[in-house]
Amino acid sequence: MDVRRQNWSVPHATSLGSRDHIFVGRSASRQDKTHKVIHDLVAPRQPLLDDPNINKDGTFNPFGQFKFTGSLRPRYPLSEKRVVPDHIKRPDYAEDGVPTSESRKNGQPPKILTLEEQEKMRTVCRLAREVIDIAASHIRPGVTTDFIDEIVHNASIERNGYPSPLNYRGYPKSVCTSLNEVICHGIPDQRKLQEGDILNIDVSLYYDGYHADLNETYPVGRVDDDSKRLMRAARESLDEAIKICKPGALFRDLGKVIEPIARTAGCAVVRTYCGHGVNDLFHCAPNVPHYAKNRAVGTMKAGMTFTIEPMLNLGTSWDLVHWPDDWTATTVDGKRSAQFEETLLITDSGVEVLTAGKRRDDLYD
Repeated sequence: MDVRRQNWSVPHATSLGSRDHIFVGRSASRQDKTHKVIHDLVAPRQPLLDDPNINKDGTFNPFGQFKFTGSLRPRYPLSEKRVVPDHIKRPDYAEDGVPTSESRKNGQPPKILTLEEQEKMRTVCRLAREVIDIAASHIRPGVTTDFIDEIVHNASIERNGYPSPLNYRGYPKSVCTSLNEVICHGIPDQRKLQEGDILNIDVSLYYDGYHADLNETYPVGRVDDDSKRLMRAARESLDEAIKICKPGALFRDLGKVIEPIARTAGCAVVRTYCGHGVNDLFHCAPNVPHYAKNRAVGTMKAGMTFTIEPMLNLGTSWDLVHWPDDWTATTVDGKRSAQFEETLLITDSGVEVLTAGKRRDDLYD
């Protein structure tokens, strides 16, 4: 996952953001109100002839007055929170949504993993790659993003892993599914995939005390040339950035590689979110911006694990708009966005892509 430059969805971090105020000091009455809101979001609504936000099948758009930037609309109700068996080891935020360990270690330098810890990262990253590949195999028109969430959840559980996004800062699902103009953090719902869509699946897995994080953007059936160009540029920018990773390389130099590739393809690099350290913490130092002329601090050292995950938008705008769900980030002009992410380990001689998968022919000439 990504975060804005500082945390999950914090301005300038990677993946879901800093929302500790949501969970601290909540009164009983506020909890009751929250319970009612959750109930409303998982309960189908009766269609009304004069309400365009309620569909004939009982699904609905809960943000009818919101000015969406593109054609995509949320399709609620959300399914109930999925259950994780008791025997599976959980991260500290699993129950209350608060990543206390991340807060305690905020501001510390990037962790250097021991050889034993590196092996644990290899294991969890291999499992996470298996999960995303299973999820991707189910992509086709007519499948809902909620079904993709179910696939990811079950595949994680089958591997005795905990889906890292689940309840991280209150996130309600086990995976992020970002369609078309959604840049990141799309919440799986009842919307069915359609021919010509592009879908980003962002899988994060917690196993044996360590997190893995990766994502890919996939075509749904046949897609237009702009979507192909966008996805290929996003993949190429990640590939080329990985090539410069080694001990002594500067984190700020990654953006120098990524942004020219994006611009040549007629795309803009999102600045609000960036890559991040990942190990026994879901999100930690270092921060890894993807645009040129950034001010990222730090040098790569053997034993560091982190993600690179450039988000590219078609056109010239890198800015974003959040839906009222406080998670879904979309392009400001409704144009499409694509992203790819890998978890990396810096070795004594270079870099190891811990989440590497098979080469996709649709992304290369």
